[in-house]
Amino acid sequence: MDATTLQPENGDSSFDALIVGGGLAGLYALHRLRGMGMRVRVYEAGSGVGGTWFWNRYPGARCDIESLEYSFSFSEALQQEWKWPERYGTQPEILRYINHVAQRFDLLRDVVLDTRVVSAQFDPERNRWTLTTDKGDVANAPFCIMATGNLSTPRVPDFKGLERFKGKWYHSGLWPHEGVDFSGLRVAVIGTGSSGVQLIPYVARQAKTLHVFQRTANFILPAKNMPLDPGTERAHKSEYPERRRAAYDTPFGIGGYPPPVKSALEATPEERQRTFEAKWEQGGSINFLYAYNDLLLSQESNETAAEFVRQKVRSIVRDQAVAELLAPKDHPIGTKRLCLDTNYYEVYNQRNVTLVDARRTPVEEILPGGLRTREAHYQFDAIVFATGFDAMTGALAEIDVRTGVRSPFPSTTLREEWSSGPRTYLGLMVAGFPNLFLVTGPGSPGVKSQMILSIEQHTDWIVDCLKYMQERGLNRIGASDQAQAAWVEHVNEIANATLYPLANSWYMGANIPGKPRVFMPYVGGVHRYKKRCDEVALNGYEGFVLESVRRKEAVAG
Repeated sequence: MDATTLQPENGDSSFDALIVGGGLAGLYALHRLRGMGMRVRVYEAGSGVGGTWFWNRYPGARCDIESLEYSFSFSEALQQEWKWPERYGTQPEILRYINHVAQRFDLLRDVVLDTRVVSAQFDPERNRWTLTTDKGDVANAPFCIMATGNLSTPRVPDFKGLERFKGKWYHSGLWPHEGVDFSGLRVAVIGTGSSGVQLIPYVARQAKTLHVFQRTANFILPAKNMPLDPGTERAHKSEYPERRRAAYDTPFGIGGYPPPVKSALEATPEERQRTFEAKWEQGGSINFLYAYNDLLLSQESNETAAEFVRQKVRSIVRDQAVAELLAPKDHPIGTKRLCLDTNYYEVYNQRNVTLVDARRTPVEEILPGGLRTREAHYQFDAIVFATGFDAMTGALAEIDVRTGVRSPFPSTTLREEWSSGPRTYLGLMVAGFPNLFLVTGPGSPGVKSQMILSIEQHTDWIVDCLKYMQERGLNRIGASDQAQAAWVEHVNEIANATLYPLANSWYMGANIPGKPRVFMPYVGGVHRYKKRCDEVALNGYEGFVLESVRRKEAVAG
């Protein structure tokens, strides 16, 4: 039986654990929990597994972490057998890999596809979470794991008049599976984050005319993508165990880069130029940030790297007025997600491509035949929104998560708890929501790390915790208010010691109107974070309240 034929049982189905999300996190959690002998069910809104790699099918979609790193480490056989064709994996290749993992470990039989969880309610008396889906199916279990993803809720701007547009419009995160042909069309792309940077060169090859509406210029580094050299692959795979262990001792969870030991200000201008040139030619964002040890701590040091990239833009883009629009000047380099490109800046040398400054002249209305800015009207046949996601909290916010569904326990919702911004303990649990685990939640390195490494670290920690409870006859765990408050304070303290808060980034929810401005990821580094998680476990899950509670069955009426 595969996932497409698996159907929920009628009525209230009981499991040992329920998982929301069938991406990389949900599949690994299923694999580990099943290894404990648990009966598990996974709910996935898509018609296939893969999470962000299932949905993001826009042309040019590619990972910005090298393929040999962006992969599971839990199975040595899996690591050795899978062949990555390029330095950076494309969306189709990564999705093939995820499906291979799901099939190889027989995971699909416990995944329910095309099913969105709409509510998750914890009954303290029964000590169980109950999930309800958009199809009316109900399931319950003592433990619930939210593997909903950090970049899984596309944000379509609320532009006036969009419903009247007579052409076709698309969002990069909801791309048609059959693809899109822009040949001969007048196309607008709104947004120049990672998705826009990757898809714009592809659209420019086909479109009759392409207008790119840029609100914020982003720092974009060359990927230097290429076919994966067989010798490089063999050498990397022969060192996999050592490399994986070493990755946990790095800030971003990626091994193989010697940590910088020198400030940019300790180098002469000539030395800095040589260093940045070498990093530029090698390609990659982590590689560039590893040029010096204070690029994310010192504005003066950061400016040396930022100006280097600006000069690169000016040397590539022939029209200097366009080059200046593309050269970021409103945030330190690295404080927003660095984009990796292949021929992005070169696109603006094409005669069919026009850059529009959407900060100076914002889009005011979508018209039946195009759109209108403050200064001009444009005619378009198609519009592409590369406007990003409601990151880190968006998917959870779409689910009615609450506790205390039966008197005398007062009802508390996650939306209420996070109304001023997300608060967690270690990014793993939320105080007041027992037995509810988050995978790479706010307050963890998550999006500031190699995501699969963080997924494995979080899931392994959760599984070890459940084993600890099982061995001691415990069946309820929750984060204490005090531990959560201290962790949130620590996360903010670490962030405020860096340059990250100087940027209006999606790390702070700045791309979502009305969303609280709170810096969400932990930027103290994977190495420090994992050490803290390990210490908490060694100290008997310090900061958590573990209990043994008798389950009371629901009373009718």
